[in-house]
This record gives sequence, structure tokens and C-alpha cells, in this order.
Amino acid sequence: SAIFDRINGLSFNSSLMREMRVVNFITEMVRDGYDGGGKLREIFVHTIDAEDTMKKLGASSQANLDPAYIKSLFELGRDKAHEFIEEHFDKVGFESSTDINEKFT
Repeated sequence: SAIFDRINGLSFNSSLMREMRVVNFITEMVRDGYDGGGKLREIFVHTIDAEDTMKKLGASSQANLDPAYIKSLFELGRDKAHEFIEEHFDKVGFESSTDINEKFT
């Protein structure tokens, strides 16, 4: 049902938010000089998203199996990935392109 799908989405989102807060906390500790005896290191976070487009879609879009719709999502993802590469490729492995505080807290 639509309500169950919405609860599932909220549950997934809250788990992701919680995990990203932990990543941010550890990253801040490492940046401040604590590395847990060499066990901790900074994690670089990158995201590719299409929030502007996805926010416009209703909950029922999650069940849309129309091949043209699926193809449009695939193409959107490919376009966003190309944009990411053009804008942030030089950061991969060296620094985050996503501000965890801004995006996940």
C-alpha cells in the first residue's frame, strides 16, 4: 500500500541520515587530529542525485514499470553522472564533493 511504501521510504531515509551523521562525526574527529591509533581515517563522500526532478514525482511513481518511464530515469541518472564527473572528478580520492552537514543533518 502507499502508506507502507511511505513508511519504508522514511525508515530508509532515517537510517541513511543516522549513518551519515556518524561518518561526519568521525570525519570531524580525524580532521581534529584523532585517528584512533591509526584505525580511523577521513571518508570522502560524493553524491549523485536528481532531487529537483525526483521531488516532483508522486509516491505512485515507485511502482511505475512502464519501459519508457524506466528509460527516462536511466537517462536522467546517466546525465547526472556525466555532470558529476565534469564537476567533481578531480576530487575523487582527495576530498568530498558533498557537504555531509548540509545534505544529511
